[in-house]
Amino acid sequence: MQMAEPKGKRQKTCLPICSFHQPVNGSQVKQNYPPSVEEAVCGLITLFYEVSYRFQALAEIFEQDDVALPRVSGYFRKVAEEEEKNAEILLDYQKERGGHYCAKDIKKPRTESVRNFRQALELTLSQWKTVATFLEELCALGKSCTDPHTTSFTRKRLLVPKMQQIKVAGDLISNANRLGCTDEGQVSFGEYLIDRLQEELERPFA
Repeated sequence: MQMAEPKGKRQKTCLPICSFHQPVNGSQVKQNYPPSVEEAVCGLITLFYEVSYRFQALAEIFEQDDVALPRVSGYFRKVAEEEEKNAEILLDYQKERGGHYCAKDIKKPRTESVRNFRQALELTLSQWKTVATFLEELCALGKSCTDPHTTSFTRKRLLVPKMQQIKVAGDLISNANRLGCTDEGQVSFGEYLIDRLQEELERPFA
């Protein structure tokens, strides 16, 4: 049976730990799965669902008649699907290790201040950098808890692809700057050019 970790040895972290996480009676025997890692993974599953919901909201902004950037909207639809897939990857991993997920209500994301593609990109880049930091912390937590499986899994399946997404978002912002897009006011002509010509909108995970 999995022994509880001594409280004094739990690593201080900024990870979105599931504070209400409790072991489920009758669950399968855990495969040397540290409780602090299980709690962190549970919290990250919820985070990925929240991020997916936020990107869905951004996609809807660019579907509106007064904005109408269909390929930009499609870009955010794709990344929303990818974040939901990430949540499911972690959910399957949690089950595989004998842990469980505490389902939670996801609050409606606040995106009212977003009025153009540049603002949406800045929000995206900030969100992904935060997620990448959490994934790096999960890798460190796995290492400190002598759980190399979690460290390796997180780095390969989630962290490396996330760093690639961050690069693509950074390239999109650089191109937006060259075309004169700003984070002030409504959609500009440069953003219409991006919507028509930017190849990264079709392959956001290159």
